[in-house]
Amino acid sequence: MKIYTRTGDRGETGLGDGRRVPKDSPRVATYGEVDELNSLIGVCLTTLTEPDLVALLGTIQDQLFTLQADLALPLSSKRPGKRITSEQVAGLEQAIDRYDAELEPLRSFILPGGSQAGALLHYARTVARRAERAVVHLQGVDPVNPQALIYLNRLSDLLFVLARWQNQRDGRPETPPTYA
Repeated sequence: MKIYTRTGDRGETGLGDGRRVPKDSPRVATYGEVDELNSLIGVCLTTLTEPDLVALLGTIQDQLFTLQADLALPLSSKRPGKRITSEQVAGLEQAIDRYDAELEPLRSFILPGGSQAGALLHYARTVARRAERAVVHLQGVDPVNPQALIYLNRLSDLLFVLARWQNQRDGRPETPPTYA
């Protein structure tokens, strides 16, 4: 299989239902944000060693491919396709609860940073929030699976908890802002 197809050489790409749209359409931009998030989680994985966390993020990477497929197939399409489900959202909530249970309660905002792994997880959180905003924009233009937005909202929460958890594991204290 060739990597290049030449079908996008005029600035268009195909959606999951076969329709051609401009590469800067809100739908393509939205699943592009999710693609960036998935790539950044891949970078995060290069810094992590805890097997359960590595497995969790690997599962999330697979689910982000499902999310991209979901966003690439308009809800109006008659074609069957992959969709993010409430069960996948529940899995994120369970992971949040699991890792958050090991942390001290948060009493103030904290500066993103800490160890390299913790800082990268904070960065992934911000990219997840950007992807979430893109889904909100898209749903104002064209209906979106409601679970897609919920999934990204929970994922950004999970990445925040994981950044805190990783920094605690790495012995890096949390720093509140001074609002200088």
